[in-house]
Amino acid sequence: MRRQDRRAGRVGRLGPAARVCLAALKGCATAAALAVLVAPAFRPVAVVAQPFSAGTIAQQPAANPLAAFIKVQAPIVALVHARVIDGTGAPPREDQTIVIRDGHIAALGDASRTAPPDAATIVDLTGKSVLPGLVMLHEHLYYTTGPGVYGQLGVSFSRLYLAGGVTTMRTAGNVNGVMDINIARRIAAGEMPGPDIDATAPYVNGPSTFLQMHAVTGADEARAHVDYWATQGSSSLKAYMQISRASLKAAIDDGHRRGMKITGHLCSVTYGEAADLGIDNLEHGFFAATDFVADKQPDVCPGQARGQQTIAALDEDGEPFKALVKKLVDKKVALTSTLTVFETLTPGRPLPPGLDVLAPPLQDAFRRAYDRAAQNTQSVYAALFPKAMRLERAFVKAGGLLVAGTDPTGSGGVVPGYADQRQIELLVEAGFTPLEAISIATLNGARYLGRDARIGSIALGKQADLVVVDGNPVTRIADIRKVETVFKNGVGFDPEKLIASVKGQVGIW
Repeated sequence: MRRQDRRAGRVGRLGPAARVCLAALKGCATAAALAVLVAPAFRPVAVVAQPFSAGTIAQQPAANPLAAFIKVQAPIVALVHARVIDGTGAPPREDQTIVIRDGHIAALGDASRTAPPDAATIVDLTGKSVLPGLVMLHEHLYYTTGPGVYGQLGVSFSRLYLAGGVTTMRTAGNVNGVMDINIARRIAAGEMPGPDIDATAPYVNGPSTFLQMHAVTGADEARAHVDYWATQGSSSLKAYMQISRASLKAAIDDGHRRGMKITGHLCSVTYGEAADLGIDNLEHGFFAATDFVADKQPDVCPGQARGQQTIAALDEDGEPFKALVKKLVDKKVALTSTLTVFETLTPGRPLPPGLDVLAPPLQDAFRRAYDRAAQNTQSVYAALFPKAMRLERAFVKAGGLLVAGTDPTGSGGVVPGYADQRQIELLVEAGFTPLEAISIATLNGARYLGRDARIGSIALGKQADLVVVDGNPVTRIADIRKVETVFKNGVGFDPEKLIASVKGQVGIW
């Protein structure tokens, strides 16, 4: 392996990641069978994996479990001749120097007037752009692996998120409980690579058919749920589709008492009702709103499909929609845009990026789902997808706080890291400028979390969470995918090494 050149920022490459034998491959040694079911409506597919230990997964030196993935690390680092896109929406600043010391931005200014310290490791970024680390608020550490079954993929997902430029994320609901909390702690302790994680408790929901979801049947049980998971270390809450207003109110009040914000993917409770109850955030833009279902019954989910049909037919200039937007803005309820997950359901859309990191059975399963979506000429998403984009723009124009996420669930295909970059591209397609889209995915998320004093934008004294991309995403948004280095707390991680360590194995661990 070549070592980093301190003056030029050159790096070497990581060796091959630990291999996993799949049933489709021949010549594998004796292996233990691991059954993995593919996405909903797909036939079961067996996957065979070799037994492994933590060491064979990561191949990391015991002294520093992050070392195998680090590209740039020094007491003082100077990024020179960079284009800075600071996350505030301001125009890019050309030929800038950023000095990183002790994990923070110690100097920032024109290269002609900002000399790097003599002891600095110099990284020449001529022709490259530096953005704030992405702050994404609808992410998960689980993934669709079978009909109604979600596999826990915390190790591989954490690496993919970081490789994609995500330095802070919220797991907007989980179906395991302890994994999100434990991984958040291990990343914070420097024992695993990954973003800083705001670990959401398991969903607070009413009775449902979800096999991996607890149900609360009233306000007392909702409070007990919040109290237990807050004690375990969860830092956020998420309500789900079958919750009642009484249970939601109890969860909101108890969560706020503990300093926890709460979001929701709702159905039984309307957006307007949730806003009146004091919810902080609503997921999926307006895709999940049931406010406009004519015969909506209190505390009853009329079905996600019925709600979506009303949104597809909604008059975005009509008073009912404008009144809902006004209520959300007045009550300071944020919306999370998750266009990536709905793109996979919409006919005529391109294949999502990053599918090759998935285990082969999951790749095949998603491609079958994609083909079915492409052939469904009656899909509500043909009208709903562009309509939802326009509604999100109307919300922002009215003064609402729009944040971003990807939701790697659905029928698969939404791959962490890659999808976070795609979400920014889709915001631009929705009509936001590249600068606005980048701000939504960085500073807006930090503002929602209450962390904007230290992350979310590039400014003197802030934490050095930075993404280096080759090119200029302000003039060509697709350059957002060309991530070369991700700095987290001033340490530069190598996306290629992070991705190589999990490629072809996502869906297994």
